Amino acid sequence: MRRRGFMEQIPLSVGLPAEPAPGKPLIELIGDRRVLIENHRGITAYGCHEIQVNVSFGAVVVCGSGLQIVQMTQQQLVIIGCIDAITIKRR
Repeated sequence: MRRRGFMEQIPLSVGLPAEPAPGKPLIELIGDRRVLIENHRGITAYGCHEIQVNVSFGAVVVCGSGLQIVQMTQQQLVIIGCIDAITIKRR
């Protein structure tokens, strides 16, 4: 098992919820209709049933129906549609 970095351990040791480290991906699911991915590294697959997004540790795969990207910047990506599953694929 991989050991966590010192800065990642501090919030856990004092009972605070862990916050993402700067530059690390943040994946936020809002209901079953919207996904926000911050600190992404581009899109590798795009379709109305599956969108795959590269992140630092691998890829995030969003599956569902009627999926579409409604906002994309270098830091942030917003996907909407009927979301059935979000899968993380590690390298």
